[in-house]
Amino acid sequence: MADNSFSDGVSSDSLEAAKNASNTEKLTDQVMQNPQVLAALQERLDNVSHTPSSYIETLPKAVKRRINALKQLQVKCAHIEAKFYEEVHDLERKYAALYQPLFDKRREFITGDIEPTDAESEWHSESEEEDKLAGDMKNKVVVAEKEAATAEEPNPKGIPEFWFTIFRNVDMLSELVQEYDEPILKHLQDIKVKFSDPGQPMSFVLEFHFEPNDYFTNSVLTKTYKMKSEPDKADPFSFEGPEIVDCDGCTIDWKKGKNVTVKTIKKKQKHKGRGTVRTITKQVPNDSFFNFFSPLKASGDGESLDEDSEFTLASDFEIGHFFRERIVPRAVLYFTGEAIEDDDNFEEGEEGEEEELEGDEEGDDEDDAEINPKKEPSQPSECKQQ
Repeated sequence: MADNSFSDGVSSDSLEAAKNASNTEKLTDQVMQNPQVLAALQERLDNVSHTPSSYIETLPKAVKRRINALKQLQVKCAHIEAKFYEEVHDLERKYAALYQPLFDKRREFITGDIEPTDAESEWHSESEEEDKLAGDMKNKVVVAEKEAATAEEPNPKGIPEFWFTIFRNVDMLSELVQEYDEPILKHLQDIKVKFSDPGQPMSFVLEFHFEPNDYFTNSVLTKTYKMKSEPDKADPFSFEGPEIVDCDGCTIDWKKGKNVTVKTIKKKQKHKGRGTVRTITKQVPNDSFFNFFSPLKASGDGESLDEDSEFTLASDFEIGHFFRERIVPRAVLYFTGEAIEDDDNFEEGEEGEEEELEGDEEGDDEDDAEINPKKEPSQPSECKQQ
């Protein structure tokens, strides 16, 4: 009897185990037949197999050792690249000295201190034939009317409101200019870029030269942009060339009642005890282009800036770079709007090229790699301290 009982017990356990195994198998089959579950599993497998870091972890120690040696070489390449950009900065300084006599003459033409000769003012436009036809038509006009129009035509000194017109034409700058800034900017006579001296930390200074005016006593307002051109010790592989790291403005000596960077407001205060009310006036910051000369300071004490401050600082750096690289070297083309049209046409061309590439069925990745070159790093600049 004991043997039969034991046999019955073993048989019962075996049947239960078999039943559980069968249920598990059915559940597994049901799960594996679910397309969403299969897709999720496949995605996880793909991510694991295609992650570079996970692949590196699977390599033998000897191979990892050789990879570390390659990284050492890469750091040395970054330091050589930093030297390259230092020499580029030296070349910029050298050629800035060659450009300056031309920029000085530009200022004289703009201010009307000298008048260009006939040879200097001769210019053949692309639509020269159209101009010629228009000239022929004008020759048919009655001589008396032509002489009268010539006599009445104004002849102002120099090129009035030259730099102010550039501010108005360029969106990046016009967004900063308030209505009460405009009469001040009409006194702007020149903008210069000066590079740091040899052996000094990399930087550049923007100089804004003003004629005597009713708003401030400064003849020159400055903004200095400080640059860094060396790999970061903590992250040397992020180095892509010089970068602006900080900037300094200058103090504007406003004449009484002319400071457009502040506004006066009236505020009522009630006395807690007596209940009397008094009106006080206080000055608060005001939007103005001239806040450009009182920039935020990049955090140097280890504390991080908030998101809004970081955005403001990055925008400031971008504007300084734009003055240096585009506005000052090509001022006349931004005055006429030709440089702005060129920029717009270039952007449209890029978009058209992208649309054309999207129609390719094969080799898209290779084409993108050839058409999208490495982005040039922005150049840093330096400012005069407040």
